[in-house]
Amino acid sequence: MKFIIAIIKPFKLDEVREALSGLGVAGMTVSEVKGFGRQKGQTEIYRGAEYSTNMLPKVKIEIAASDALAPQIIETIQQTASTEAIGDGKIFVLDLASATRIRTGEIGDTAL
Repeated sequence: MKFIIAIIKPFKLDEVREALSGLGVAGMTVSEVKGFGRQKGQTEIYRGAEYSTNMLPKVKIEIAASDALAPQIIETIQQTASTEAIGDGKIFVLDLASATRIRTGEIGDTAL
């Protein structure tokens, strides 16, 4: 099993969610987060005054997936979330040792 973490631009969330639903992704966890990468924040103008923000709003998507489905999920997120501009985000993939469904006690892929 794999644990996939994707950090994307907030306005891309609905598009990514719909694309993943089409793949058969049964669930995901979504969090609103802030951070920065190579772009080191951005300069904005608010009420005529220029100010710099060093933390940009992003969305973090977390998905537990079977080994067979993980490559499709990664490719779908990459293609759907891309604007071909700096700050599109990152995808991290970790090995998931175990998963247990609390209600039934199912373990492994069946718990997903």
